[in-house]
Amino acid sequence: MEATELQERAAPLGASAELIEIDAIGIRARTPWELFWRRFREDKVAMASLIFLAFITLIAIFAPLVIKAVGAPGPNVEDQSSLSSGFALPTGPSSAHIFGVDQIGRDVFSRVVYGARLSLEVAIVATLFATVIGVVTGLLAGYFRGWSDTLISRSVDVLLAIPYLLLALGLGAACSIAVGSSSGCLGGHVDLTSVIVLGVGAAIVAFGVYLGVRDGFRDGRTLTVLIGGAAIFLLGAFPVPVPSIKPGFSVLVFVIAFTSWTYMTRIIRGQVLSLREKEFVEAARSIGASHSRIIFREILPNLTAPIVVYASILVPQVILYQAALAYLGLGGDPSTPSWGQMISDATPNFNTQWWYMMFPGLALLFTVLAFNLVGDAMGDALNPRAKKT
Repeated sequence: MEATELQERAAPLGASAELIEIDAIGIRARTPWELFWRRFREDKVAMASLIFLAFITLIAIFAPLVIKAVGAPGPNVEDQSSLSSGFALPTGPSSAHIFGVDQIGRDVFSRVVYGARLSLEVAIVATLFATVIGVVTGLLAGYFRGWSDTLISRSVDVLLAIPYLLLALGLGAACSIAVGSSSGCLGGHVDLTSVIVLGVGAAIVAFGVYLGVRDGFRDGRTLTVLIGGAAIFLLGAFPVPVPSIKPGFSVLVFVIAFTSWTYMTRIIRGQVLSLREKEFVEAARSIGASHSRIIFREILPNLTAPIVVYASILVPQVILYQAALAYLGLGGDPSTPSWGQMISDATPNFNTQWWYMMFPGLALLFTVLAFNLVGDAMGDALNPRAKKT
């Protein structure tokens, strides 16, 4: 049978040409990911943005090689000879320093490249933590409802009422007064993370005990809450040392993840409240499926689209958040270049030293814009009802 004849027979049945592929063999259904990629690559702007992000990522990963290939000095090398003679003022772009130098003779190109590494590291790690926490809490609140929903939803409301930048500045001040510590709050004698994890674990265990007393410890949910709370409490009591974490990096990730998971929770909770009433969930309950099986095998796969879309939108927000914190002085280790810190340092002398603000500002602008364009295209590609304009 010819391909055109197959298409004519499939059309009256409502089979979209996007959902089927007709070749010499016959009709082959496309997988959801094939449909996603087909719709996504039709957006040329999003594809260009994706290529740009891949380029930036490669530059960040191979930053030392890029700096060496260009012939620029390291990001913290102070080249006093590059300053203007007599007044010791920074000089603009030249053959030796293609982006110019800053106030103390450091190469701006090197600092912009290494600033991309810090921004992407913080964005990816913080987004991962915020997404995992948001998905887990949203599933618990939406599926079990009752006290679980009340506790999680009210916690989200409280966190949404906290000014994020003030919280970050407060944590930064607390870290700076750690006696005898030069590595930041999470790397010094005051381990703020352990204290918070201990408190969260104790609260979850107490909530599990309450559920057990109320339900007679017969519900599997109670055991899950108790085990999870005990695991979190032990994690805070016996923290795993991570020597590779740089000073300040943990503070940035903690603050951003702690204040970003709430939106994911609300999105997932709303989706789960709708999905738990669907026929396929009722069918799973009717055959005696456990709560964990329904959550992970029935509901969670249907949440892939909102999770992917919101995570892609959260990444540029985190990059801007990190830049804002660095601009306000909470950028972590001063020896680690940051786009926000570079913009902050260049602000007083922007009228005479335009290059020091322009290049990190353009890098921040294009990176965030590319992530936003890719996120919007992913949302359209994952939504089969979206119409191309």
